[in-house]
Amino acid sequence: MQWSTILKKEMLENWRNMKWIWVPLVIILLAIIDPISNYYLPQIIESVGGMPDGASIDLPEFAPADVVMMSLGQISSLGVLVIVLMSMGIIAGERKSGVSELILVKPVSYRNYVTAKWAALLLLVWGSLFLGMLASWYYTNILFGELSFVELLQIVFFYGLWLTLVVTLSVFYNTLCKTPGLVASLTIITIIVMSIITQVFGHILTWSPNNLSSHIHEMLITGSLSSDLVATGFVTIAITIILLVASIFAFKNKELAN
Repeated sequence: MQWSTILKKEMLENWRNMKWIWVPLVIILLAIIDPISNYYLPQIIESVGGMPDGASIDLPEFAPADVVMMSLGQISSLGVLVIVLMSMGIIAGERKSGVSELILVKPVSYRNYVTAKWAALLLLVWGSLFLGMLASWYYTNILFGELSFVELLQIVFFYGLWLTLVVTLSVFYNTLCKTPGLVASLTIITIIVMSIITQVFGHILTWSPNNLSSHIHEMLITGSLSSDLVATGFVTIAITIILLVASIFAFKNKELAN
């Protein structure tokens, strides 16, 4: 009951802050901008005066899998940034303002407090991801070719694991810092460092969470789930659980120390 009460509070607050409106809209826009712009690029060029005399542009023929990966690419950059900025004050802001102390004195368990906020964020992020990829899937099928709905669900599931890790990483830094800006900076820096390490040691870190997108692309090309994709999914879930447990202990220690 305590956990569900906090979850409902977070969901209501997200609705009052319009997050349930603008976050899905942003993700949808990011997901469809590449499919639409690439398909209509010749008409766009023609409408602004066309190419100079003697110049030509050869546009590749995109397969449905390539188009969907463009959408994931936009979400991986700007979408992740939106999620980090949206979540940077979920706990840090309340700790800084003293609201968390008022809630925890009730008493509310540290585990329920952290996990309920984490779950509310995940519902928003997963819902936005599904709507964004659904829009991308719709335009991909119309403009570039057929992509099955089952493949769409597989994309949402496996890529959702990566966004879950991003959210959990942000929650973890929320429990360590009271400054939302610092939380966002540390989260983004960690993601960048993870990406660099994965690129440098890619031959070893095949199951790194940063490789989820490439494994998803391979799944779409081959039409089957690879063992690397499944293993990477399990590794991502394991890291997420470790970070979530660490968040609870870090938050408890910080609050008790205060």
